[in-house]
Amino acid sequence: MKVKLEIDPDQSENEVIIKAAKITPEIERLYRRLQENSAQDDQITGYRGSTAYYLKISDILFFETEAKQVMAHTKKHSYAVKYKLYELENLLGGQFMRVSKSTILNLDQIYALTRSISNCQIQFQNSYKTVYVSRRYYRELRTKLDERRAQ
Repeated sequence: MKVKLEIDPDQSENEVIIKAAKITPEIERLYRRLQENSAQDDQITGYRGSTAYYLKISDILFFETEAKQVMAHTKKHSYAVKYKLYELENLLGGQFMRVSKSTILNLDQIYALTRSISNCQIQFQNSYKTVYVSRRYYRELRTKLDERRAQ
């Protein structure tokens, strides 16, 4: 693999481009790591009442829709955000994954996974909040968690 660095004083924002003939496991791992690193320092604006809060993306446990409003949940509070779930999927890094029609989960915040006959429940450390994973997304979730553990 070739690695190339170009310095351009006219560049307003840093940009990383990966050029590959096809997606290999090595390219996919590199892409995920770059996404995770770029998303760790990012913030998103959440609203509680008339107050705007600047939330670190890494502190968010999950996003879910409630009555046509997307909510960002942290360990203690929930905040309204001005994004749709599909927009968040594109915006967020590889540490987030959709686990149901109405929920996007932060994979780094998972503490426990409880599987039963009818569903799968996710628990978070130091939080009473839980999330249910739909059967449609369960296999992909297990695969991602296993890949992260192997790294």
